[in-house]
Amino acid sequence: MAKVLVFIDNPGLALKKASLELLTIARSLGEPVVAFNGELHDGVAAALAAYGAQTLYVPSATDLDNYLVGPKASYLAAAVQTSGATVVLTENSAEAREIAARLGIKLGAGVITDVVAVDPDGTAHKSVLAGSYTTTARATTPAAVLTVKSNSITPEPAATGTAPATVTVVVPDPAAAASARITARSEKAASGRPDLTDARIVVAGGRGVDGNFGPVEELADALGAAIGATRAATDAGWIGHDAQVGQTGKTVSPQLYISAGISGAVQQKAGMQTAGLIVAVNKDAESPIFEIADFGIVGDLFKVLPQATEEIKKRRG
Repeated sequence: MAKVLVFIDNPGLALKKASLELLTIARSLGEPVVAFNGELHDGVAAALAAYGAQTLYVPSATDLDNYLVGPKASYLAAAVQTSGATVVLTENSAEAREIAARLGIKLGAGVITDVVAVDPDGTAHKSVLAGSYTTTARATTPAAVLTVKSNSITPEPAATGTAPATVTVVVPDPAAAASARITARSEKAASGRPDLTDARIVVAGGRGVDGNFGPVEELADALGAAIGATRAATDAGWIGHDAQVGQTGKTVSPQLYISAGISGAVQQKAGMQTAGLIVAVNKDAESPIFEIADFGIVGDLFKVLPQATEEIKKRRG
């Protein structure tokens, strides 16, 4: 059975939904094995077993996080050689795509990004043109590297699972020597809100908030939701870029997506149109967002959102 290598990088105390999706896809393609970087907590180890990981590869070097992506790509290349994997799956983040590109060069492998589904024969379905079309592609090289968009499939645990065997992979010494070193870090303040890509509910604001995300934040906190934003809002400095949803931001697929003051340009739709239920609030009745919204409210978000927040708090006591 072909081996499929899943790269999991510093998951923390629990595996993210995106990693569980990768493991689910890996099982449909062959025998899932994991290239792991970071501290292996008990919850993560249990999830790896539950989702069918057969072997856990860990790097001999413990300082991969002190550099940019070069050493991680070298580690993955060594893990592929050690495991004999023919497919590598990673997340679709900016860093993961850069690692995938470097890995493709090292392995002489075909690289396919923005993947939203993978057939059992390895054919990848790729979202293009801001989500307007889905194309199919398949690498003709001995190995393939795929970066998969989060919220593409529903994660499913394996029918049976046992703790994977651990194998240490030797990272080549020159890998770090030729890489840029990280000299300082600053810790991001915790918001207490769920991670945007994994959230069941997302409240997003756009140009219409005019720099004031207060009503969006209050509604999000009342719902226990994550906060999203358009590129216009993040570029204006109203909110951090890590909140950006869209073609050049994050892809979300929550059960409920509330859009406030967002016109609904195609670039934004690409990141949220697979949400289970879309509620749009906009003063302009002709806004494109209403074309995909399940419920639309034509009104001022600064009046509508506070009323919704007050009513939710009242009903929740």
